[in-house]
Amino acid sequence: MSLTSMRKRRLPLLLTAAVAVSLASAATAQSRPRPAATAPNWATAIEKRDNGHVLGNPAAQHRLIEFMSYTCSHCAEFARTGDVAIKLAVVPEGKVSFEIRHLLQNPIDLTAALLTHCGGPRRFLGNHEAILSRQAAWLERARTATQAQRTRWNFGTNSARWRAIASDLGFYAIMEARGYNRAQLDRCLADQTLANALANATARDTETYNLRATPSFVLGGKLLDGVHSWDALRPVLVALD
Repeated sequence: MSLTSMRKRRLPLLLTAAVAVSLASAATAQSRPRPAATAPNWATAIEKRDNGHVLGNPAAQHRLIEFMSYTCSHCAEFARTGDVAIKLAVVPEGKVSFEIRHLLQNPIDLTAALLTHCGGPRRFLGNHEAILSRQAAWLERARTATQAQRTRWNFGTNSARWRAIASDLGFYAIMEARGYNRAQLDRCLADQTLANALANATARDTETYNLRATPSFVLGGKLLDGVHSWDALRPVLVALD
């Protein structure tokens, strides 16, 4: 399985504090009971780290990293299955954090990655899901692109190339539906510093973990050999203490 060819846990009860309202009379003032402590909602906690995005408890006992590519159909399938299960049933408990990192394979991957970073960490997951959920449509556009389009993708300044890819594959429309305007998106596609950082991270992570396929998963700093799908990853997570 190559880079180019690939790519019961109980739902936690969210504790809610019941705030008791006491009525104070003029004669006797009653103190209000202190609200019960609430468990942190790790499902909504996200931060950028090492050019990846970490969902959940940053001090979690177990750290799961997904290395993914936007042009990988298996990654889109994992987003439809594993991402949802991890966010709803694994991350909220606070024992496992989930980090998404890019493993860039081509200029389309880089263009999509730059756009997913638009708006900061809080908007990353929505951007990520929006692009992957429409992968079949824009991959078909890429497969049927004209020679003139492909020329635009490979010549000129980097930002011009990435804007051409975003335009021809419909990335602008996807992101505009999320509330961005063209000027905002163009600024994100002109971020050469981020582009360099993402490319360097891909090279470093590939060497560090000996990555050969997407999606690939690292748990506790070790590559999960042969695990490239939710069906394969699920029993590993269930077995965690």
